[in-house]
Amino acid sequence: MTNLEFLYFIPKCELHLHIEGTLEPDLMFDLAKRNNIPIRYKSIDEIKKAYNYSDLQGFLNIYYESAKVLIHERDFYDLTWDYLVKAHERHVIHTEIFFDPQTHTNKGIKFETVITGIHKALTDAESKLGITSKIIMCFLRDLDEQSAFETLKQAGPFKNWIIGVGLDSAEVGNPPSKFVNVFKEAKTQGYLCVAHAGEEGPAAYVHEAIDLLKVDRIDHGNHSIDDEALVEKLPQNKIPLTMCPLSNLKLHVLEDLKDHPLKRMMDKGIVVTVNSDDPAYFGGYIDDNYAAIAEALNLSREDIITLAKNSVIASFMNDAEKKQALEGIDKFIAENIYE
Repeated sequence: MTNLEFLYFIPKCELHLHIEGTLEPDLMFDLAKRNNIPIRYKSIDEIKKAYNYSDLQGFLNIYYESAKVLIHERDFYDLTWDYLVKAHERHVIHTEIFFDPQTHTNKGIKFETVITGIHKALTDAESKLGITSKIIMCFLRDLDEQSAFETLKQAGPFKNWIIGVGLDSAEVGNPPSKFVNVFKEAKTQGYLCVAHAGEEGPAAYVHEAIDLLKVDRIDHGNHSIDDEALVEKLPQNKIPLTMCPLSNLKLHVLEDLKDHPLKRMMDKGIVVTVNSDDPAYFGGYIDDNYAAIAEALNLSREDIITLAKNSVIASFMNDAEKKQALEGIDKFIAENIYE
């Protein structure tokens, strides 16, 4: 078994995946037609040509425009199911997906419509595909904290379906400190907390997310490597990073994956994971991200094993589920490590 085959087939979890970011062009066209929603693209090729961003905001402009085709419960089901099939094919055994309620509720779509479609697909995937899952509800950081509080309130009747809250969207100028109160309330209500930080924003945003929002995980966290105190704090506090190599490349967080900090972070004891972020927009699912970063950083087979195991360790599965998943990885390794 080649290293490429090994990283493809090894069981893994995906912990940083925006479900709206899995909207492939063909499904976008189908939903636009089904819902009679006009879109400005005339072909799949035209859409793909538009996926050329200079920064995060450039991507978000297209991302939010494309999301307008998502209207009904069935749309959110189809979107989620399509991702889960792809994840299953790539040997993802567990996924923790983000969704952005405000993207939809601000257009008049009910919170219930969005969460029900997603939840039904996740439930079906567990019974039909064997993939377990969690849902994380993200607040849009370019909106105000009051809007986040309203979203938290709307989530109340569906709390049993939602494991945690997160923070995403345009990072620069929207520090974690802007959302201290709503995260404190979310913690009080029993949600786990994560936050995008240190992607385009500075290492100081990662400090804020840890110290002020009391997060359990950092999403991205690239610029953590710039701060020695942070490099020590992350492993000491057992706070993992959910990194997304192809996303970083596509959004010009870095210009060459050879400069990605993932391996340096691993060498310093930080629990780092590999994920696909918004795969329909960034040119690859989780296997593509593993392959790209492995090639760029010359990762060894042991590094790949560490990343796969990290994805289990960093997940929000319970201890028994983690034990079973790690045993599955060990079984795979024993059967394939010497081939």
